[in-house]
Amino acid sequence: TELVKARIQAGVIGVRGPGIVLTLDDSTVKAQPGQKTELFLIHDEDLLTIVNELNAAGAEAISINGQRHVASTEVRCAGPTTSVNKVRVGTPFLIKAIGDPEALQNVLLLRGGALSVLKAWGIRIKLERATNQYIPPYRGSLNFTYARPSEEGE
Repeated sequence: TELVKARIQAGVIGVRGPGIVLTLDDSTVKAQPGQKTELFLIHDEDLLTIVNELNAAGAEAISINGQRHVASTEVRCAGPTTSVNKVRVGTPFLIKAIGDPEALQNVLLLRGGALSVLKAWGIRIKLERATNQYIPPYRGSLNFTYARPSEEGE
């Protein structure tokens, strides 16, 4: 039982449960003269903000376009796409989170939160509650070159 809990926390096994499904797609609004066109696109910072908000609301598992988010996951700009777990993903972004559906939905709908900012730029947003969704395991490398186990207090 303890090993299964640890494997869930590490993200190395797939999980199933209730939560939310968030779909984000770039805006179809045309930039006006003088406006920066990148304001109408979803960026890696937007995804990171959403992941942080979901974690703050108690998400137990999160994925972005099928890539499980774990402690070592990078979410970064990779040219016209975004890299998640060294896999290039693009719009539409499908973010799944398992946890209390009401808490997860409420944190995303906060006034002044990430979704309200994206909505102001015309980013297309679809937020749904899920009753029994699947989030796949992390499939990246688990090799450590520098980190070694240590006794507490060393």
